[in-house]
Amino acid sequence: MSRPTVEPGAVIPGAVAPGAVSRAAVTPGAAGQAPASPGATRPDARRSLRRTGRIVKAARADPNGLGGRHLGVGLVFSGGSIAVFLFWRFVVQLPGTPSPLPSLAAWLILLIATVFTVAVVQRSSTRMPPWLFTFALITGAVVVILDLAGSAGRSYADVYPTAAPAVGALLTGLVTLREPRDVLAATGVLGVLTAGAALLEDRASLLTLAPEILSIALGIVPPVLGVIIVRSFRRMVELELDLVLVQSTVSQPRYAVGMLASEELARLDLDAETLLDDVAQGRTPLPLAPETSSTAASLATQLRLHLINGRTETWLHHAVTESEFLGPSVTVQDPSGLAGLLAPSQRDALLLTIWLLISDTARTASTVSLTLGPISPTHGTVSRKKVRFPIELMTTGVPRRRVDPETWQAIRIVGPHVDTIRDGSLRVDIECSVDNPADA
Repeated sequence: MSRPTVEPGAVIPGAVAPGAVSRAAVTPGAAGQAPASPGATRPDARRSLRRTGRIVKAARADPNGLGGRHLGVGLVFSGGSIAVFLFWRFVVQLPGTPSPLPSLAAWLILLIATVFTVAVVQRSSTRMPPWLFTFALITGAVVVILDLAGSAGRSYADVYPTAAPAVGALLTGLVTLREPRDVLAATGVLGVLTAGAALLEDRASLLTLAPEILSIALGIVPPVLGVIIVRSFRRMVELELDLVLVQSTVSQPRYAVGMLASEELARLDLDAETLLDDVAQGRTPLPLAPETSSTAASLATQLRLHLINGRTETWLHHAVTESEFLGPSVTVQDPSGLAGLLAPSQRDALLLTIWLLISDTARTASTVSLTLGPISPTHGTVSRKKVRFPIELMTTGVPRRRVDPETWQAIRIVGPHVDTIRDGSLRVDIECSVDNPADA
């Protein structure tokens, strides 16, 4: 797997824009929280603070701004081509249809509904309001009922539904505008109606069932494939955004607060500034009321906790805990904060190693455990200018044959290594050498 790239100008989810910090209420109970143990990063340690929801919202807030527009246009053209084929089939079987009015009315309603939906979506900045989706579902149901009624009992004359499966083409074009579950639910109802009508049809020969199966497939398969494609695309965008977030931690100093803590500090700073301004302007009388005093004490306690955590958490800790992708699968043990001593190239290579090991085995329950240290003794004048320590990388569910060659290249940047296989999973022992901070 090649290293993901991010286009310049991409928005990093969770970045604090000027003026974007709003005042939030501080609960007194937060003062009783204890800081996490130094050096230990567990997948569930800060799950409540993980920005999973924000990454998903960033990927879906503007589905047309990250390539979604091109994907939507492609799905619309795909659905349109299927609708054109079905209409051609309707025209071919029109001379043999005893009463073509219901099916003709169904096609007319479908055409009007499609044009109206496209016009409203364009006027709504390529967004689909709920009422418009309801309108599309109702008109689609009317089209299905009319078409099934017009073709009922006509299999002997080679007359089959055409407008009803064309509703699936309309649903295909809505995949990027609505939640996948909404499109799948509508597609399921369409499949049940068309399949039920096909099974209840009186047939002189089972061979007449083949065109019915084709019609059902043309109505169901395109929306389902569209949902699969859109979900894969959105997942890819979420991973790209998560990678941007994780890479932003590489340039941090040895001990620093992460992006989540920075946002929390900005909120606490605003709350403290507001409280002090209220006291200075006389809006809050002295002595403080018990509730206000409790709020002030909570603010002070949380600020102290953030200062303590800032002296025990390295960039690697923040990269793992603030990542929706790495957090559930990666565990870091670094009690001495040795990850902060790594050079920028070593940091980037180590982070890329973890990322590739997890992403290359995304379909399996793979995990990565990192243990840094302890510091190895050195001898000689030259050796004393360097700090050497081992990095033990243990994996589960990661066979060696699945490791990308770029992963080995990244590991060599971190330091010399020895890889072994234990219980079918990979283990890598890296001998890392960095500049002694005492000589800086």
